[in-house]
Amino acid sequence: MLRISKSWCAVLCFCFSLVAANKDDYKIFNVSLNGDSSISLHWLIDYPKTKLAFEIHLPSEFGWFAFGFSNYGEAFPADYCLLWRNLDGKLHLIDTWTNDEGVVDLDHHQDCSNFRYKTTSSGITKYTFKRKFDTCDNRDYIIEDGTTHIVWSRGLQRIVSPKGLNISTSDRQNSGMIRASLLKNLHANTNLPSHVQTLELLADKVKVPAEETTYWCRVFKLPDKFKKKHHIYQYEANIQASSQGLVHHMELFHCESNAKEEIPLYNGDCFDNKRPKKTEVCKRVLAAWAMGAQPFTYPEEAALPLGGETFNQYVMLEIHYNNPELKSGIIDSSGVRFHISDKLRQMDAGVIELGLEYTDKMAIPPGQESFPLTGYCISSCTSVGFPQEGITIFGSQLHTHLIGVKVYTRHFDALGRELPELNRDNHYSTHFQEIRRLKKPVKVLPGHVLITRCDYSTMNRKNMTFGGFSISDEMCVNYIHYYPRAPLEVCKSSISEQALKTFFNYMKEWEDQPTSESKGVSENYYSIQWNKMRVQLLDEVYHEAPLSMQCNMSSGNRFPGYWENAPVPAVSLPLPPPSRDCHFDDQK
Repeated sequence: MLRISKSWCAVLCFCFSLVAANKDDYKIFNVSLNGDSSISLHWLIDYPKTKLAFEIHLPSEFGWFAFGFSNYGEAFPADYCLLWRNLDGKLHLIDTWTNDEGVVDLDHHQDCSNFRYKTTSSGITKYTFKRKFDTCDNRDYIIEDGTTHIVWSRGLQRIVSPKGLNISTSDRQNSGMIRASLLKNLHANTNLPSHVQTLELLADKVKVPAEETTYWCRVFKLPDKFKKKHHIYQYEANIQASSQGLVHHMELFHCESNAKEEIPLYNGDCFDNKRPKKTEVCKRVLAAWAMGAQPFTYPEEAALPLGGETFNQYVMLEIHYNNPELKSGIIDSSGVRFHISDKLRQMDAGVIELGLEYTDKMAIPPGQESFPLTGYCISSCTSVGFPQEGITIFGSQLHTHLIGVKVYTRHFDALGRELPELNRDNHYSTHFQEIRRLKKPVKVLPGHVLITRCDYSTMNRKNMTFGGFSISDEMCVNYIHYYPRAPLEVCKSSISEQALKTFFNYMKEWEDQPTSESKGVSENYYSIQWNKMRVQLLDEVYHEAPLSMQCNMSSGNRFPGYWENAPVPAVSLPLPPPSRDCHFDDQK
């Protein structure tokens, strides 16, 4: 990412038309569109005018180049701004879309505007254009916060017209897809002061098992300098090059015990029976990273504490390896890199897990285009877990496994009135799990409610999918980063055991399904022949049944109280759907 200057714009007269009111706020973001970076995308954001300015660089040997967007990375159907060279060699840019077979049609409403281009002496074509976030054209993709799936395709032959062109014939070298967050936070400062030092906590040449899912744990004792309190200003993943795609996510936990307690330096499978019981205190989340996340920088007023006189010096790194091809012989030394300082900021930051408990009580039937699961952080939990002045949330990382397609967290006050959402990703992908600095920090008070919903697609699955730790199981989590640090560590829910037993009994007595009290939860779910009505009934039960709450401190223990059969929070005043700035004539 670069910050744009007046001199830069003067030199590159063909570049973006400047769109923001304050030139000091210009930031150019960029990403490679293909493997060797010979095709690249650069963009500017104009939030007041709700527009993006794009610049694309590519080798000049092409007849046409289609750049666009689709819901989850499919090349068609998709929305494209198509650059094409006619038989005379002149370049044109036109707004198009493709049907289910990949055939291009011209859009009646042209929204790829302000086209300019230049070809350099080195044979690179650079072209720019603008596009609104929401063009109000039903053929066009709406660019939103969260993940955007960018698709591109290229042909070498010149064409008479794009209409009727079939992009499905493009091979892998001439087409591709990447995921990016286009509507970024312009004011998240990622610069680090000179006094910051680096601490790396890495796996030690782990022989990754030839198994689909492995959770590997390694306990570290921090250097003696951490007997003095430090702050983490920024952290990032350090993924070994040969392990790209293998490391699905990582967490670093603090071992919550007295400062003099020795914790065994365990290095092995997290679920191995030989793992020392003393390591079970390593439960407080310090940092969380998942595939696709970039470095996470704390705001200037707060940072994550590490060390101190009363701080136990032991931490545990947990790495989730996803190895669906069951590859053997992989040696990994990935981990997390921290940028730290003993110059403390005003407040300590923390991390809280919202969402669903990891349990097979929460399950998703097969063959569903979209099935929701919802996790609750209820009023009684925030009342005991948050300080009187509340907390300020400044960052969020949404997390599911393979079949999550949409994730968002809603925010309600103590009276059930909905406040602006905390975070949303309508085109979520497990392969792009950014830790996002919120554009506006969110104040959450004791008694407030946070509701996290995940939508899943099981169209390609023939059996039930359960909540759990395996990559083929599912999760629904929002890791929120906040200050000041509070005692609350986990605020998650699942359906109460009694409510689930009642559902299984109903399936047996009224639907003639072979469920039984003698069977386990997973076995009972497997016993049901899922049809449309039973799927709908399960959905209704999940939304209305009492909850089993995890309202946990960093020790892993629940706060005092009775957390079983808690009622689902009542919503007294939901927010209306977000409005679109569209006139009737604009919608095609």
